[in-house]
Amino acid sequence: MANRIVLNPISYHGKGAIENVLPELTSRGFKKAFVCTDPDLIKFGVTAKVTDLLDKGNFAYEVYSDIKANPTIENVQHGVEAFRLSGADCIVAIGGGSAMDTAKAIGIIAENPEFADVRSLEGVAPTKKHATFTIAVPTTAGTAAEVTINYVITDVEKKRKFVCVDVNDIPEIAVVDPDMMSTMPKSLTAATGMDALTHAIEGYITAGHCAISDMFHLEAIRLISANLRGAVANTPEGREGMALGQYIAGMGFSNVGLGIVHSMAHGLSALYDTPHGVACAIILPTGLEYNAPVAGTRYRAIGQAMGVSGLDRMSDEEAATATIAAVKKLSADVGIPADLKGILKEEDIAFLAESAYADACRPGNPRDTSVEEIKALYRSLM
Repeated sequence: MANRIVLNPISYHGKGAIENVLPELTSRGFKKAFVCTDPDLIKFGVTAKVTDLLDKGNFAYEVYSDIKANPTIENVQHGVEAFRLSGADCIVAIGGGSAMDTAKAIGIIAENPEFADVRSLEGVAPTKKHATFTIAVPTTAGTAAEVTINYVITDVEKKRKFVCVDVNDIPEIAVVDPDMMSTMPKSLTAATGMDALTHAIEGYITAGHCAISDMFHLEAIRLISANLRGAVANTPEGREGMALGQYIAGMGFSNVGLGIVHSMAHGLSALYDTPHGVACAIILPTGLEYNAPVAGTRYRAIGQAMGVSGLDRMSDEEAATATIAAVKKLSADVGIPADLKGILKEEDIAFLAESAYADACRPGNPRDTSVEEIKALYRSLM
């Protein structure tokens, strides 16, 4: 079986990386950027770190900030219309997964208007043209949306999130500058960091994993485990390590898929507006326990990448238990709740389980599952 790997044609990493945004636009002859960002980033001056560079270079742009934490179909459709009215010929996405996912959908529909309903992009969409030229500048260390072929949109009417998978949506350029992440509050740093760890771990055990993705995922696990606590404390080393680790995780999972942790987390965000990273972090240990019968032999390598000691002397079962304990410890250390008490409601479990089973991430899970089993997993977290 052949394995396909899709990555950004160009990416910049490290302090000062944003200095490359303007030269990349001007060298290609673009004239006006459509800047997708969210209101809080504008309020706290984060977006300005990039737009000030555009101003300095007399490069025209228009800002679109009608973006929610869990972007909706309506956000995207408004964005498509705003893009068309702006006269822009390129997109600069500045933000976390919400801003980048919105930008991806806008860019796709701008070039493939037959998908203007947005819902028809769910799953693997048969788009014919690549999205509008996009530079993605992440401000969180977690989603890796700047390097993935995925984006997630919320259908408010149906109370669900849906995943879109499309090689045509990947930004041409990713600019990963840890300074853009330095203003993240501790809670957001923790949540997005645990999302990145979930990407790396689920990607490592997913049914579609391959040698190349394994390489990415194990290094991402190592970097995230070593740097997340420091990033939450806002150390420069922690921020830089997390910026790189989350990107490398994205290089992997984007190409091989995820599993039921993400499919279960999507429903919680759509129904209760639970931060995606928090939902992933809470569900991850339970997902690992559930998948251990078929994927447990791979947990030893995860534990080694996390720095768990003594694994060489343990059986596979003992190594899996120690690895899951390390995941729980990291999550607790950065302030993530241990369960879904106060979030999940019994009357919603059937709907959530059905949504999770239908989610695009579920087929990648290493263990075959069912709606009834997913219901039981949700209940175990109450």
